Amino acid sequence: MLRPLILALALLPAAATNRPPPADPLTATIQTEDADRFAALFAKTKGKPTAAQLKRDYLDKGSFGIGVFTPGRIGDADRLARAIAANPTRYAQAIRTCLPAAKAATADLRSIYLGLRGALPDAKLPQVYIVFGAGNSGGTAGPGAQVLGLEVLCRLSPTPEKLRQTLRHFFAHETVHAIQEDAGMTLARDPLLTAILVEGAADFIAQLVTGEEPDAARAAWATPREAELWRQMQADIALTRSLTDKDDPDEGSPEAKAYARWIGNYSTPPAGWPPELGYWMGLRIWQRYYAAAPDKHAALRAMLAVRDPRAILAAGTYKRRGGSL
Repeated sequence: MLRPLILALALLPAAATNRPPPADPLTATIQTEDADRFAALFAKTKGKPTAAQLKRDYLDKGSFGIGVFTPGRIGDADRLARAIAANPTRYAQAIRTCLPAAKAATADLRSIYLGLRGALPDAKLPQVYIVFGAGNSGGTAGPGAQVLGLEVLCRLSPTPEKLRQTLRHFFAHETVHAIQEDAGMTLARDPLLTAILVEGAADFIAQLVTGEEPDAARAAWATPREAELWRQMQADIALTRSLTDKDDPDEGSPEAKAYARWIGNYSTPPAGWPPELGYWMGLRIWQRYYAAAPDKHAALRAMLAVRDPRAILAAGTYKRRGGSL
């Protein structure tokens, strides 16, 4: 199955049907009660909690965030216990260094949410939960909730400074994905083009509200190569156009290679390319679309639903100075 989002737009599981109220940007708080409870259990057991203890003292007492994060990620108490036993140092580091840093990020969350409220006044901003998982997911977005797996984020961003930047990315980019799901965005048609537009929209809105380039190194590499990248992207979109999000082409097939050239290749980018270049291509499409739009608020709403990918592509097409590509 094609899964273009690194943090998949997840439908809430049956165990978590009571959607939390939308966050108020002025009072938004990073929900760390699950992480605090895990840290207390980890300390009490000297880093060796049993499955029974994890079930009783962590999972069974979990918040809405734990309910979202358990299916497909934590799995169950046995799986979590095995993950902790396999690498207790990772969890200890996350508790010691990254949990305090996450708690200190409330001001960033409120600032970014205020920006999102200004840009998208009708959007329901998700609550943000910090949890500990089984070492296999940095987080997921779903209606009303954004749930972050701290032990994974801490491995990727092991200092308070790096974690702050990672969290700012989640508060902006990944929150847009939660809002997109509320807007009824679907990945069923034209999957590569839609995935590029979905990720590019999240990067565009994140850049709008933070004033920060989502990936400066990627942008520096891609900008002088934009014409050739555009030609390759158009060819790959045409090749994958007949696929749907339920298709699972063979890994070595031309369609799979075309898709993976742009999306879902964080650890395995094409030789010589930066990873996830589809994000940047989508950002550039939306920059041109937004610049040409007479109604900027309508343009932002279009980024949430992505109703007509081909029309968006046409409106945001790349042109050399003096004419079309």
